[in-house]
Amino acid sequence: MKRKVIAAIMAVALIGTCVMGCGSTGDGTGEQTENTEVTLDIAYQYGLAYAPIVIAQEQGLIEEAYKEATGDEVQVNWNQMSSGPDINTGIASGSIQVGFMGIAPAITGVMNNVGYKIFTNLSGQEHGLTTSDASIKSLEDLVGSDKQIALVNIGSFQHIILAKALVNAGLDAHALDANIVAMKHPDGMAALESGSIPCHLTSSPYIHMERENENLYEIPGVKEAFSVEDSFIVGVASTTLNEENPELYQALCDAMAEAIDYINENPKEAAAITCEYDGNDAETELKYMESGYYSTETKGVYDLAVFMAENGFIEKAPEEFSDLVFDNVSGN
Repeated sequence: MKRKVIAAIMAVALIGTCVMGCGSTGDGTGEQTENTEVTLDIAYQYGLAYAPIVIAQEQGLIEEAYKEATGDEVQVNWNQMSSGPDINTGIASGSIQVGFMGIAPAITGVMNNVGYKIFTNLSGQEHGLTTSDASIKSLEDLVGSDKQIALVNIGSFQHIILAKALVNAGLDAHALDANIVAMKHPDGMAALESGSIPCHLTSSPYIHMERENENLYEIPGVKEAFSVEDSFIVGVASTTLNEENPELYQALCDAMAEAIDYINENPKEAAAITCEYDGNDAETELKYMESGYYSTETKGVYDLAVFMAENGFIEKAPEEFSDLVFDNVSGN
């Protein structure tokens, strides 16, 4: 029954009818329907895990790659959204063609035929579960309690790794579902620090900030449930874009690879660019950035999809890795 309930919740979130504002109107190929101007509408979320997005945006890498390949201009519209389900809704409606999100909602979207596949990995990042209540020493202390846990959303990557941590501890994957309160990362951290929420499960840079707060305590299990080198944030592109505008699709892939290379080869310069987006000084940003992992190669994606199917987060597992990704993607 729990599997059916959680699958139903995720399906509702996936196909929600309230589409957030997504920039200009397109036809799913990157072409405007009312004129011949080439556009690309992209959605992304919050946090240091999205650093390559900032680099690509600030340096105009997609525009540069497309012009180099075709001699033409492309208008790229960047839209910041609060959750993977919002991005899924945008792609399903055709109002955006590209999204960057946690691997769990991306897997959910592929398996529910939203109309996209993964075209690149973006990053792996540290996660942790912190609390302001010193009496909470383990996940077991939360099970059966009414203590709330702030995380991005039901069905988010953070929800899935909480489930993995519970299973690793010999508990039911859904034992803490009723404790979850959906909050964006910065709002969750603010609620934790103010005392209005006792627990917060988050990623970089927020987890680093919380670990530095002497009034907060980290609960074991979540940090160990998923490697920092496993895929956390991935990029998804509509199948229409991939099939009908291969030049723009390739420019997108090339630009993200270039942005990731820039971070790995020039971390100080990259941190100086991204720090203002995260509210850190450049030195702190660099420290947080170096705790993560940026690569185009996916890792652990298929295994995570199997876990999600086994625990009712999706109806069925993909038959193979290639069911989740476009042909250019390497990894597992």
